[in-house]
Amino acid sequence: MKRFEQLFEELKAKALTNDPNSGTVKALAQGKHFIGKKILEEAGEVWMAAEYEGQQKTAEEISQLLYHVQVMMIACGLELDDVYQYL
Repeated sequence: MKRFEQLFEELKAKALTNDPNSGTVKALAQGKHFIGKKILEEAGEVWMAAEYEGQQKTAEEISQLLYHVQVMMIACGLELDDVYQYL
């Protein structure tokens, strides 16, 4: 099981290696607009799962939303502390 901080470090490392087979690298190459659309899509899926599909599916959708939010953070040059200061 990964923690939020571990995932972020893993994604940053993938971005640095620029592996063309990495979904993270591909998303970053497509830019903030693409990533933003994925965030909106996943947010809607979280909502629908919470309304109709139960806890397990909701947790899965939330994990995907968190992934895309972290990819956006990397695209914007943000670190976790940049976000944590507002929590």
